[in-house]
Amino acid sequence: MTQASVSTLPKTGLAGLKENWRYDLQSGFLVFLIALPLCLGISVASGFPPSAGIITAIIGGLVVSHLNGSYLTINGPAAGLIVVVLTAVHSLGAGDANAGYRYTLAAIVVASLLQVLMGFFKLGQLSSFFPSSVVHGMLTAIGIIIIATQSHVMLGSTPEAGNIFSIITQIPHSLTTMHLDVVFISFCALLILIIWPLMNSKIPAAIIVVLVSIIFAWHFNLDNIATDQDPHLLVTLPDQFMSSFAFPDFSKTLSLDFWVAVLSISLVGSIESLLTTTAIDKLDPYQRTSDVDRDLTAIGLGNLLAGLFGGLPMIAEIVRSSANIGYGARSAWSNFFHGLLLFVFVVFFTGFIQRIPLAALAVLLVFIGYRLASPSTFSRVKEIGNEQLFVFIITIISILATNLLLGVILGTLTKLFISLARGVWPSNLFKIHFTIHAGEQGTQLIKLSGSALFSNVLPLKKALYQLEPSQKIIIDTSNAYLIDHSVMVFLQQFQHHYESNGGHCQMQGVAITTFSDHALASRLMTIDDRQ
Repeated sequence: MTQASVSTLPKTGLAGLKENWRYDLQSGFLVFLIALPLCLGISVASGFPPSAGIITAIIGGLVVSHLNGSYLTINGPAAGLIVVVLTAVHSLGAGDANAGYRYTLAAIVVASLLQVLMGFFKLGQLSSFFPSSVVHGMLTAIGIIIIATQSHVMLGSTPEAGNIFSIITQIPHSLTTMHLDVVFISFCALLILIIWPLMNSKIPAAIIVVLVSIIFAWHFNLDNIATDQDPHLLVTLPDQFMSSFAFPDFSKTLSLDFWVAVLSISLVGSIESLLTTTAIDKLDPYQRTSDVDRDLTAIGLGNLLAGLFGGLPMIAEIVRSSANIGYGARSAWSNFFHGLLLFVFVVFFTGFIQRIPLAALAVLLVFIGYRLASPSTFSRVKEIGNEQLFVFIITIISILATNLLLGVILGTLTKLFISLARGVWPSNLFKIHFTIHAGEQGTQLIKLSGSALFSNVLPLKKALYQLEPSQKIIIDTSNAYLIDHSVMVFLQQFQHHYESNGGHCQMQGVAITTFSDHALASRLMTIDDRQ
C-alpha cells in the first residue's frame, strides 16, 4: 500500500467498521490463523493450560481493541513473556504447577494495576531509559531460553525442573530417549516453516504446520501413546471452553518471589509493548502516531481481565501486528475480528485443537526463538561497537544466570559504568543539557552540551516532539561530549519523522572519534566533559 495523505485517513469507531470492514475482516481472519497455534504454544511453554493464551487473545481482541491508543497492533500473549511467566509458576508453586498457575494469575492482576498507573501518569516514555543493547540482550536471552526449553518438547521429552543451564545440559539425555514419531513431526514442521514462505502463499505457514502435524499425529496414534518422559503428546483442552477459566490466588502477595514476578511481568510486558507499538507506527502506511500512554493503560486493563479469568499476560505483539499490516488492515477492527474468530473457533471446534501435537507448537516457538537469538543478531550488535557487544553479552549471561528483571538491571548498570569510564560526569548521567533558540525565518536551533545518554535523553525527546511541524530545525552537537548509540538512534528516527511530516531537520557537528565504523555508533564530540 502506498503512503496515504492525512485527508484519506481511515475512520475510527463504527464509521470505520462500515468503511473498512472488508479489509479488517480479511486481515483479522489471517492473523487469527497465525494466533491460534502461537497462543497454544506460548501457553504450554509458560506452564499455563493451553486455553490461557486463547483467553488472553480473545480479551485483547474483543476488549482492548476498543480502548487502546494504537491503530494496527494485535494484542495477545507473546513469546517474550514465556520466561517471566514460567519462572513465576516454578518459583511461586514450589513444585505444584496448578498452585503456581493460580499464584501467577494473582501476580498478573497486580502487575496490570501497575501498568494502568504507568499509563495514567504518562510514564510510557520511560521505556526509553533502557539502552538498546540491553533491550536486544533481553530479547536474545529470551530466544535462547525458548530454544533450550522447547527443544525437549520437539524430541517428545520433558526435562527435570531446574535453571536454564540445567535444562540445556539435559538435551543430550533427551536425544538418547527421544520419541521417533514426535521427532518426525518436528522435522516436518521445521521443514514447512523454512520452505512454505518461498511459495508466496497467503496462507500462514503456521496453519500448514498445524494441519500436517495433526495428520501425522493421527497416523502415529499419538493420542493413545504415553511415555515416561511426557504422558501428554497432544494439546490438552477442556471439552467445554468456558470450564477452562481459573481464578487467581492472592495468598502469596507478601512473598519476595511474588513481587519479583509482579515487577518482571509489568516491566518486560510494558517495554515489549511500547517497543512494538513504536515499531508498528513506522510500518503504518497512514503514518499515524499511537498514544503510548493510552495504549499502556488499555493493555493494563486487558491484563487485569486476563489475570482474573485464567489468561496469560498480554502485550502488543510484533509478529501478529506486522502481519496485520501486511494483510491490509486499516483500523483496530482487525484486532477485534481476530479475537472474535478465536472465540468462535475454541467454542465450536475444541476437538480440532485437542488433536494438535505439542511438538508442532514447540517448533513454532523454536523458530521464533532462533530469530531472536540468531548469530546475525550478535554480528549486528558488534558492528555498532565493542561496548555495545559487551553490554549485550553481560545482559544475556545475567538473565540466564539469574532472571529477566535482575539481568536487565545489571545490563543497564554496566552501560552506566561504561559511560563513567569514558569521562561522563556523574551529575550528567541523569541530567541532559540543551537549549532551544528561535533563529531567522522560523528556524529552531537546538544546541547540546555535556553528554547525551540513554539515561538522560527523555527531556530532549519531549522538547523535540513539542516543536511546531513544518519548520527548519538544526540540532547542533558540536559542543556535546559523549553521545551514545541509543541517542543517535533516536536523533535519526526523529529526523526521519520530522521530515516525513513536511519539516526540515539538519544535524550539525563532527565527531572527533567514534567507537566503530557504524553510522550510529557512540561518539565523542569534544575533548572533555564540562558538564
